[in-house]
Amino acid sequence: MDSHSRPPKLMDRVKATMRVKRYSPRTEKTYCYWIRYFIRFHDVRHPAVMGGTEVRAFLEHLAVERRVAAATQNQALMPQPYLSNPHFN
Repeated sequence: MDSHSRPPKLMDRVKATMRVKRYSPRTEKTYCYWIRYFIRFHDVRHPAVMGGTEVRAFLEHLAVERRVAAATQNQALMPQPYLSNPHFN
């Protein structure tokens, strides 16, 4: 199977959408970091099979285990709409 017949990967679709919306390169990099962190936290499960329970567990991990500030938790939450959008699943 050649690369032209495969659908783009999740992160490629997220990056393309952010570029269309004219997000800054730094915002794109930050969102991609938090998306990768979220996916890795949940043992590399695809976001399509995850929901609110997993988001809450992730934010709780950030607050309790990593002791990050509320602003950092909000930053980690910002890319979540990209993962719950059926366009990206």
